[in-house]
Amino acid sequence: MIKLVNQYLSLNFYLNIKEEFEESFLSHPNYPSVFAITDSLDMLSIENIAIKVPKEQLGELPISFLALFEGDLVLVTKNEKMIQIESERGVKTTLVIDDFCKGWSGVIIAIEPNQVITTEKESNIKWMAYSFPVLSSILLSIFYNNYSVSNAILLFTSLVGVLVSIFIVQEKFGVKNEIVSKLCNINPNASCDSVIQSHEGEINKWMSFTDLPLLFFSVNIVSVLLNPTYSSKIIALLSVISFPIIGYSIWLQKFKIKKWCMLCLAVSTILVLQGLVGYFLEQPLLSNVIFNDFSYLFSIVACTSLWFMIKPVLESKFKAENEVKELKKFKRSYTVFEFLSKEVPVKEGFAKLQGPQFGNPKSSIALTIILSPSCGHCHKAFEEAIHLVYKYPEKIFLNVLFNINPENNDNPYRAVVENLLEINNIFPEKIEKAISDWHIRKIGLDPWLKKWKVGVISMKVNQQIQQQYDWCLENEFNYTPVKIVNGKLYPNEYSISELKYFLNDFSEEKDAAEMESLVRL
Repeated sequence: MIKLVNQYLSLNFYLNIKEEFEESFLSHPNYPSVFAITDSLDMLSIENIAIKVPKEQLGELPISFLALFEGDLVLVTKNEKMIQIESERGVKTTLVIDDFCKGWSGVIIAIEPNQVITTEKESNIKWMAYSFPVLSSILLSIFYNNYSVSNAILLFTSLVGVLVSIFIVQEKFGVKNEIVSKLCNINPNASCDSVIQSHEGEINKWMSFTDLPLLFFSVNIVSVLLNPTYSSKIIALLSVISFPIIGYSIWLQKFKIKKWCMLCLAVSTILVLQGLVGYFLEQPLLSNVIFNDFSYLFSIVACTSLWFMIKPVLESKFKAENEVKELKKFKRSYTVFEFLSKEVPVKEGFAKLQGPQFGNPKSSIALTIILSPSCGHCHKAFEEAIHLVYKYPEKIFLNVLFNINPENNDNPYRAVVENLLEINNIFPEKIEKAISDWHIRKIGLDPWLKKWKVGVISMKVNQQIQQQYDWCLENEFNYTPVKIVNGKLYPNEYSISELKYFLNDFSEEKDAAEMESLVRL
């Protein structure tokens, strides 16, 4: 599903949020499902709709959309006469409209195109960062060494081999890649995952067949860059020696696993090509250079040592990431969230407490945060809360209160609360900037007072500070920040930013309550 949704996002110019979508979708408690897709899109503020439409209205739908076709999610691209569908396996099929309608359930997922066209700059920068040292090393080697045609071919094929080997390692660790997905699912008998994850490929607990291509081609590249003339002969000899291993790999895929790994076949093809090129151009079997060439031995020791240092780190990293995804699924369960939410001990008087307010008062989520101007954690709490309002202005209402002793004249930060509440009363259009200067920009007490001090503090403000302080005392809120959502204490196990995971749950809860009240009428 991820691959199709990412393609659909790209078609609608949402290029820079594909990673965010993937993280949200994979950690969704309802993964994989249509609801998990739409909920993740909602969380990213992408206007979307999942709906069942009459098949007669197919012509009125957008040029591209996601649809359920014969029980599977597909990416649909249409014109006046034909429909092209692409499956999760990357298989594209062109159908006439009538044939498409026979298999189409009528369910679609559509999104609003992004009005701001973005490009994948970050991805391009990463590729440039990775390729620059490689290209520099090749240019330096060409400058200091004499390259024959066979040397150049073996270097180029080894570079391609490393790239394919990286894809194999990614597949082993469960890292999905769009290019690999298309290649590995080119036909029903192809499955890189089945072959690469098979225990048949394990050599021992430290090494498997997936390590060998990466090590072999990496060693080849380093050794050719150091000494192209002698290293090429060794590469050719080892490639020829590997022919029986290639035969075993093909037998394993054909008769034992009964699935073809296109990446493995690509590695086999490169090895055969290197063996043939090297044998006919370098004639390695007539040379004894393998016994006196230091560059290849050095490359073996260096690359092997480096890989077995990096491999455990990568394994731990990907294992930890998978565990985090599973834990996120648990944490994002609304049932768990509700269980951890506690009732406010004393609700009486809460409705009378007034402070700066942001967002839509009629939204399904009413978030109240009780802050102290001298509390460092309060800065983060306010910043996360106001960013939620900025991102979901129609879905979240924020009310800011303060817990500060009005009788403590020694507290210099009392002036911050007094002036903020006064600004909120007389200059409400300035309150957002004033409170942001304190909690987000953190400009400091003296500069803040110099900029925002309003003069005389009204009796109304003093009374409000006292009421908020007394209410906190009554509830034994002797800490800040206190977070309250829809009248319940927000669980300490969640950061405020994680409230975005439950936007639809709160919205459905509100709709159900309104429907129930209408039924009673």
